[in-house]
Amino acid sequence: MQQDAPNGGDAQELEVWIDQDLCTGDGICVQYAPEVFELDIDGLAYVKSADDELLQDRGATTPVPLPLLQDVVDSAKECPGDCIHVRRVSDSVEVYGPEAA
Repeated sequence: MQQDAPNGGDAQELEVWIDQDLCTGDGICVQYAPEVFELDIDGLAYVKSADDELLQDRGATTPVPLPLLQDVVDSAKECPGDCIHVRRVSDSVEVYGPEAA
C-alpha cells in the first residue's frame, strides 16, 4: 500500500535500510538507485550516506531523498530477497518493504 503525503502537507521524512541476512546480491537496488545503494566486496547491498559513504554496519539507515523516493520504492518492490525496508523517521513505521502494512 503506497503512502502519500497529505495534500498541503510536507512529505514525511523516510529512511531506508537493508537486511544483509536476506540480501541475494542481485544488485537490482543499485540499478534503480545507485545514489542510495551499493554492492560491497562481499557481494551484498548496503545503503550509502548523503555524503556517498558506504554504511557497512548491519541495520544502518540513510535518509531517502525525496527526488529518489520512487526509485527506492521500486527497489524495495523488485528486490528478490525482500530485504529493503523503508520507514518513517518519526515513528519507525515501515511504509514500503516486506513489513509494510
